[in-house]
Amino acid sequence: MSTPAHRTSTRQSAAVLTSARQRQEGSRTGSPSGNPVGHPLLQMQSGAGNRATAEAVQRARSADKGKAPKDGDASAGEKKSYRDRIAGLLDRFKKNLEPIDTFIKGVQTPANAGFTQQAAATANEGLKHSAAASGTSAASGNLLTEAAGTVVSGMDAYKNMKDAKTHETGAKHHTANKKAKIKGTDAVIGAASSGSYSAAIAKEVTKIQKAADAAVASEASGIASASVGGIKGMRAAFRVGAAARKYKRVKELGDPHLIEVASLARLNEAREQAEWAAAEAYVALDAYWDHEGEERLELVAEAIDAAWEAMGEVHDAAQEIQRAERKKEGEAERLTKVQEYAKKKQLTKIGKETVGGALGESTKAAAGVVTAVAAGTAGLASNPVGWGLAGAGATLVFGVTLYKALRAATKRYEEKRHPERWAPEGEAPEEAASRGESLKHALTFWKKVSKGERQAMAREIYALAAGPHIPGSGDTEPEMRESARALLKALKAGPTDHKLEQDEWERSLDDPAKTAGWISEIAEQLASG
Repeated sequence: MSTPAHRTSTRQSAAVLTSARQRQEGSRTGSPSGNPVGHPLLQMQSGAGNRATAEAVQRARSADKGKAPKDGDASAGEKKSYRDRIAGLLDRFKKNLEPIDTFIKGVQTPANAGFTQQAAATANEGLKHSAAASGTSAASGNLLTEAAGTVVSGMDAYKNMKDAKTHETGAKHHTANKKAKIKGTDAVIGAASSGSYSAAIAKEVTKIQKAADAAVASEASGIASASVGGIKGMRAAFRVGAAARKYKRVKELGDPHLIEVASLARLNEAREQAEWAAAEAYVALDAYWDHEGEERLELVAEAIDAAWEAMGEVHDAAQEIQRAERKKEGEAERLTKVQEYAKKKQLTKIGKETVGGALGESTKAAAGVVTAVAAGTAGLASNPVGWGLAGAGATLVFGVTLYKALRAATKRYEEKRHPERWAPEGEAPEEAASRGESLKHALTFWKKVSKGERQAMAREIYALAAGPHIPGSGDTEPEMRESARALLKALKAGPTDHKLEQDEWERSLDDPAKTAGWISEIAEQLASG
């Protein structure tokens, strides 16, 4: 990096500077410490967090340099570009901070709780001071990430709210409306979390300064932490319920191969009717052949023509069945594949929300309650139960976050290394990147996967459900098309969700101009509960 990280030190919070000065004073005066390992470790944690945050600011700022406004209308275009640039800068800033925030929540904060417990048990003032300083740094990093995320979520909610009003009905309306609600909720929860981290900073600062109201600050911080954890846990529980209901609806659709059997039965019936017609024609031919009279030859000729035509119909019906069997088998396999993927996505969401949200955040909320009770009844004496709950909750949340990060990195790697795997049908895939370039792309954690499995499955579902005017969907069997549209309804992308009548909804599926919006909508519904 061309600019040293220490140049941004003047932008750190007052609480962090205060704690840094007091740590320096403590080291000069020789504060007693009965833990020779804990004190330096806490100092390294605090310093590393501050340096990493400063570097994240520089990365976000560097990434935003040189980006000119988009071409278009002078006034409206400039305003839109300016707002988008601010949102983009804040979003990149937040995503650069997220790895630091994950480390703080999963490692530094539980470690601080452990050192605080040890300091309280051994009455070690030096270790208590260092733990409070490290806690201040941790809470400051959490606050910075949460505040940036809150602003970004608020701006996204406003943007999607405007998009939902622009598109009053249809797939784009539903996608934007759903995102507006999600981002609006994220902004509210983010604001509450920011307040909780502010209370945590105040708690740690009062410990450093040995203020008389330190117990009150600890109690307030515990209550705030418990409230936010409870809200997040409740939200996760609602998401688990929504994903479970969606999974149940998809599962109830049944096996597409049964649809194939029912459809082929109709073709078999047509073949049997053709065979009966051929048999009757041959019976008539035999009768006319034995007929005596002048019209005998004429009747025989007509009977031969009828028999020949009937045999042609039998032949055509047999070929139609063979062709339909091959085609329907392929469509049934495609429909089975996307149904299984939809169920897998909902099961994965249930697992992540249960472990990281319903259990992890609820456990952290319980730790906050214990902290508040301990502060209110025993001053600043730490409680081993609260420490254990905080550690357990942080471990659950950290585990889910790490899983998500590894999965996203793997998908980004595949996106560059194997672009042919999920490339759209009929479109030439991009040239495969080298392992080094693919690995570099995998580590760009602030970028979303744009050409992955979920997008490919969304295209597959749309191809099966779309109308005959959509390229590649014209020869889809009616039964399969109806089954694919039933899957859309199960995924919350039906006419009711889009504020459309059934016929309007079907026409939108047959409109080439709405293809991109439909694919985006299906991908969004596959990911959410």
